[in-house]
Amino acid sequence: MRRIVMFNNVSADGYFARSDGSLDWVVPDPELDRAAMAGPGNFDTVLFGRRTYELFASFWPQALSDPPAPERPGHIPRKLTPETHRMAIFLDNATKLVFSRTLTNPSWKNTQVVRELDPERVESLKNSKGGDMLIFGSGTIVTLLTLHRLIDEYQFAVRPVLLGDGRSVLRGVRADLSLELLEARSFRAATVLLRYAPAK
Repeated sequence: MRRIVMFNNVSADGYFARSDGSLDWVVPDPELDRAAMAGPGNFDTVLFGRRTYELFASFWPQALSDPPAPERPGHIPRKLTPETHRMAIFLDNATKLVFSRTLTNPSWKNTQVVRELDPERVESLKNSKGGDMLIFGSGTIVTLLTLHRLIDEYQFAVRPVLLGDGRSVLRGVRADLSLELLEARSFRAATVLLRYAPAK
């Protein structure tokens, strides 16, 4: 069965973006990037909400040719590292499923727009042939798939900053979900990577 893995940078007080959606608070961490690219999983598909997709589509296709620094999100170093370039290649080639009622004519290759976020359809995807699936950002999708117990692993890169306010990855999850710690790893830039799986 294909797995769904969520990855998000989060502040030490639990936000994955500022209230306006910006990521300028995320300190670049090449060591974490190297670990992420070498980590477990055989991924070929990325699941997106519209906002996260548009943020990624505005940067990553151009990252293949190393665009000017002002166009980079806050967490991307001014000079692309080999790991960042590998991520750009992966994202460009991956199948991108965007759950949106409003997105039309996406220009990023291998993009498919899915009008309804139907948990049964996502479950059928997990039972289909193919590699594992990743979710970046996309709090609404993470919340709904968590409610339906469809996420197999949660990866949080906890950054050493307090935002005080912002967007939470999980909103409206009313039932407790116990997690099993798979890995806790710290990096020189004071980032801590936490990997969890739903407890059995």
